Amino acid sequence: MAKKDAETADSPESSKEEKFDEFSDIKDLPGVGSTIASKLKGAGYEDVVSLATANPMDIIELCEIGEPTAKKIISAAQEAANMNFISGLEFEEKRKSVQRISTGSNALDILLGGGVESQSITECYGEFGSGKSQIAFQLAVNVQLPKEKGGLEGHAIWIDTEGTFRAARIEQLAKVRGIDPKEALQNIKVGRAYSSEHQKALVDKIPGLINNDPKIKLIVVDSMMALYRAEYVGRGTLADRQQKINVILHNLQRFADRFNIAVYMTNQVMARPDVMFGDPTVAVGGHIIGHVATYRLYLRKGKKGLRVAKLVDSPSLPEGEATFQISADGITDAEEEGTTKKTK
Repeated sequence: MAKKDAETADSPESSKEEKFDEFSDIKDLPGVGSTIASKLKGAGYEDVVSLATANPMDIIELCEIGEPTAKKIISAAQEAANMNFISGLEFEEKRKSVQRISTGSNALDILLGGGVESQSITECYGEFGSGKSQIAFQLAVNVQLPKEKGGLEGHAIWIDTEGTFRAARIEQLAKVRGIDPKEALQNIKVGRAYSSEHQKALVDKIPGLINNDPKIKLIVVDSMMALYRAEYVGRGTLADRQQKINVILHNLQRFADRFNIAVYMTNQVMARPDVMFGDPTVAVGGHIIGHVATYRLYLRKGKKGLRVAKLVDSPSLPEGEATFQISADGITDAEEEGTTKKTK
């Protein structure tokens, strides 16, 4: 028995746990100390994992330290958190922690592989009135439902860049789902962004909000590109705009991975003048958003007031379409169709 205990103590798994325990407080990491730790914690970097996924430039600016020191700190955090290569089987095991939030429409849930997925960014784009924000409202309510009803018994963060958040709509949907309307609103943290810099500042505050409320399971950004599109005009500003958008998107993806939460963002569209045949509508934001978003949904208006959602991109699901409707009761299956059509 003693031999077995000794083998267990020397096992790789035991060593990993001991190393992680050794740096249970970020101030114990090489190069950190009490002063830097205080600044990091004040910015939401409460634990080793959060620091391991940090951007070096953010740490440099926050702590007023040199690049080599920032990289040393992050490298030590990554080593302590065992953020190295893992086997495909280990990755598969990690994926079992993924959760999903129902949209309210069975057809739309099927299209998305079971609902809006945690650890991922789901982008929804379409013309005005296509239902992007209505899905956001529904998700912000549904995330509060029990798991057996398509929720995660969680709370939500909503970053509003266009002034479209309406408490009355949340209350209306909450009543339909049997949730106390005032409680539903209490469980949603709303940040109104007035500029692109303010939008970034609100995103930067998300880790602190989640540390204070671990029940947060959804981040909504409605919409992602509105302020950047208004402030950065002309080709000369394009590179700067795209770089800043890229930073925000990767931060959101890090939050999704780190906290196992879902990110849902809406996006505006434009018409491509060079498209002579077919639908010329494309999402704004270029390849930056296309590469970072895990799931991309294109919404358009259908017949008789219905909406059609097309899954444009996914890492594992086939392209397809789902028809749903929007009413006073929220997002539901279309009365006539309510089915998902897969395409090759």
